[in-house]
Parts: sequence; C-alpha cells; structure tokens
Amino acid sequence: MTRKQRRLTLIGVAGCVLAIALGLVLYAMNDTIVFFNSPADIQAKNVPPGTRIRLGGLVKEGTVQRGSDQQITFEVMDAQAAIQVSYKGLLPDLFREGQGVVAEGVLVSPSMFRADSVLAKHDENYMPREVADTLKKQGHWQGEANAAPKTQ
Repeated sequence: MTRKQRRLTLIGVAGCVLAIALGLVLYAMNDTIVFFNSPADIQAKNVPPGTRIRLGGLVKEGTVQRGSDQQITFEVMDAQAAIQVSYKGLLPDLFREGQGVVAEGVLVSPSMFRADSVLAKHDENYMPREVADTLKKQGHWQGEANAAPKTQ
C-alpha cells in the first residue's frame, strides 16, 4: 500500500467514525430537541413530574399573583390547557398578562410548573416564534391586527 492510499484510508475511516458518532448523538437527542412544550403538549405526552422542560404559551388574564419575597404565580395557557407556574425572582419588565412567555424549569405535577427563568417579549410586535407558530396552528393567533402601528 502506498503512502497516498494509507492517507486516504485513514481519512475515510475517520469520516465514517465521525458520521456514526453524529448519528448516535442525533438519535439520542431525538425527543429532546424542542424549543418549548405547550400546556397541551405536556398533558398529551404525559410528561413525568421532575422532568426539566421549557414551557411556552400565553400568560392567562387575571392569574398573576405576587407574594412576599419575590414569589410570583401565574398560569400559562394555550387553546386546550393551562398550567400554573411558580417563579421566585424578578420578572422581565415586559412581562404582562395576555402576552407570550417561555419559562424554563421543572414540572412538579401535570398542572404545576416551577420555573427557574422566565422569558418575555422584547418589543411591541415580538413573540417567540415557537409560541406564535403554536398559536397559529390552534387558531388562537391574533396577529398583526392587534399590533400597534409602526411610526418613524
């Protein structure tokens, strides 16, 4: 075997090993590559308590309750279901009822979620793409009709 053939064989074997490793990683992450789960997804999939996930949806009107020591509870909803969220800390300035949020944390029970962090929209017309797409699929999207007109 010549030097060139050995080099090409080594490159081919290394490429195959990398392709197999990438395939195994993608297969292992198949169920976990999700930007967020909606409340209906969590109930449909029967996610076990103690699972770390991202929960996305709209903050239900009239459910935000502020307790002592920066303890906040609210409900995140979609068209079919709602989950109560408890969070300890400062909420983003733009957090409001009726707006899209994504909360990261641990599912305590099928109807209770303990959040470590809460992400909210950042300007008048922004909603996380995943939340907007889910709301559109469920027919719950209000869209541009309710958005404030842009002025310059």
